[in-house]
Amino acid sequence: MPVSFPFENIYAKLPSQCFEPVQPTPVSEPELIKFNESLADTLNIETTDVTESELAAIFSGNAAPDNAIPLAMAYSGHQFGNLNPQLGDGRAILLGDLYDKNSQLRDVQLKGAGRTPFSRGGDGRSPLGPALREYILCEAMFALGVPTTRALALVRSGETVIRQQREPGAVFTRVAASHIRVGTFQYFALRRDHDALRALADHVINRHYREVKNTSEESEKKYLNLFKKITENQAKLIAKWMNLGFIHGVMNTDNMTVSGETIDYGPCAFIDSFNRKKVFSSIDQQGRYAYINQPAIGQWNLTRLAEAMLPLFMMDTESAHSSSDGVEATLLVDRTEYFFSVK
Repeated sequence: MPVSFPFENIYAKLPSQCFEPVQPTPVSEPELIKFNESLADTLNIETTDVTESELAAIFSGNAAPDNAIPLAMAYSGHQFGNLNPQLGDGRAILLGDLYDKNSQLRDVQLKGAGRTPFSRGGDGRSPLGPALREYILCEAMFALGVPTTRALALVRSGETVIRQQREPGAVFTRVAASHIRVGTFQYFALRRDHDALRALADHVINRHYREVKNTSEESEKKYLNLFKKITENQAKLIAKWMNLGFIHGVMNTDNMTVSGETIDYGPCAFIDSFNRKKVFSSIDQQGRYAYINQPAIGQWNLTRLAEAMLPLFMMDTESAHSSSDGVEATLLVDRTEYFFSVK
């Protein structure tokens, strides 16, 4: 029987400017390297009597799962402090989202599945080495109790990708509470698309922070409260990194999820011996993302999120008919450190 995914495709119901429909590009000789059966079971993915070749076809992008709606997500981002107004999934394709056994919505995404409208001249592929690294680090961080994306499958593509040299290619299947980033909010704020911004924020509340809309005391300030919850989760995440000696390496705003999960294990590592200025990115010549700078960079990224959410804060103000709420919303841009206190 084929692999069965109980996709809901809720993200695909957001305004069309949130994503671009795209199909994975088939690979020549997919070969399954690793499949995370326990995670698949948690996600209610049915794989009974499925062969390795069938799994390889699904998780390489060669065979589309039933009722999947593949898409590439749109987002912007500050990369090493420099704003890029349009990034998006250049080599990742969201197959769909589904409810796990805890009734939590989860994304299933292929990474290295080919070109998308956001590829910007790239090949849309992933080398095997970084894909293996991400698989191992995702599951290691999960085992250590750190909020993180998860690894569902790894497939060798049978093709070669060109980076500094010729390398074997792979497709990595990543699972996340969502792939919505600070940069996703920035994308619509930059375009002054307040309708899409609001739809995105409401989706994030329904998906990650239902307690925000269920709090009657301050229900009229739900977007302010959403920002506070995102900030608290990010602070807790970075505190866990610091306790483990973990350095993310590329804390761009497009690499910070609003769910508070670790995402994008590129240049990152655990320090072998304590060095507060240690970096793990060859292009981070100024040490922007050094170990000791991670809390400050988290605050900087959250300030960018507050700026992007200002139109939403003003919607809170209008619904509450109170000028004091507007003052509070504006002050959040300069006072994210108040919510970023790690205890």
